[in-house]
Amino acid sequence: MTPHADLYWLPLGAGGHVVRRVGQLYERIVAARGDRAPRELFHTALVVRLPDGDFVIEQVPASWHGASRGVVCTGPVGVRPTRFLPFPRYEVHCWRNGIIADVADAVASPVRVTTDADVCRRMLACLAELPTPTWGRDELGTGEMWNSNSVTAWVLAAGGVDGARIAPPRGGRAPGWAAGLTVADRDRVASSG
Repeated sequence: MTPHADLYWLPLGAGGHVVRRVGQLYERIVAARGDRAPRELFHTALVVRLPDGDFVIEQVPASWHGASRGVVCTGPVGVRPTRFLPFPRYEVHCWRNGIIADVADAVASPVRVTTDADVCRRMLACLAELPTPTWGRDELGTGEMWNSNSVTAWVLAAGGVDGARIAPPRGGRAPGWAAGLTVADRDRVASSG
């Protein structure tokens, strides 16, 4: 078994009508402001394979089953005052031998991002330092909101993968991706300075 990490592109709201419709509305508004056609939005997840198991890394809405799914951190959703409330919140999993709920809907996936065992281990280890700003807000001043794509991009960059070379499936968008890369780059500069 060769260690590796795979990226999955999941259509936003796969398996759920409300998230899909809200995402489509959001994209129509952003596209109109940018004077362009709307595009399909994607949510991302990672699977890191090492000799001791497969680890699913994904940001999802918080649930009562978090402990059994390898939750490494949680954060607020929407507005800053929710930071100390139990809901609405998101959680980030590093779920050993876990599953990606909507993996059957993945597009142009999996994308192999590395076969370097050290990079895979760094991706898992860096989760202890993952920022947890409010989902859907730009509290970190990157120019775009923090979301699941930010988490994936941050983990890749912090682990040593060049996330700037990774793009969503043709015609799609991954809002939040650049936020994760920007914050990981800032963190790297801060730790080396």
